[in-house]
Amino acid sequence: MEISESNLSDSEIRSPIEIRLTNDFEDKIIVIDTDNMIELIVKALSSKTRREILHHIQTENEGMDVSNIADKTGMTEANISAQIKKLEEADLIECNYCSGQHGVRKISKIKYNQLLVKF
Repeated sequence: MEISESNLSDSEIRSPIEIRLTNDFEDKIIVIDTDNMIELIVKALSSKTRREILHHIQTENEGMDVSNIADKTGMTEANISAQIKKLEEADLIECNYCSGQHGVRKISKIKYNQLLVKF
């Protein structure tokens, strides 16, 4: 019998995915078992632009603001802001606001150094 999604029960299809997220300060194991969160993470990482943004943010210990990321990538600040929002929703980065020369700056920091997916 051929196995496909159509002939498997929900419990057979939806085994939790274990994602190990690590950073410099602590080692966490988070079990992602909701379709919504899995999709947010996978969609966030599926974009070359967002992976490039993650790379740039990761190289800066203090984080980067939207203007700096736009300068490094050659993209508009509006595009970078939209991409940052998706990375933040997927819980891959954290953002803080601080004052800058021309108003408030949104500083993005990488949340985890490593992402390991175990099926």
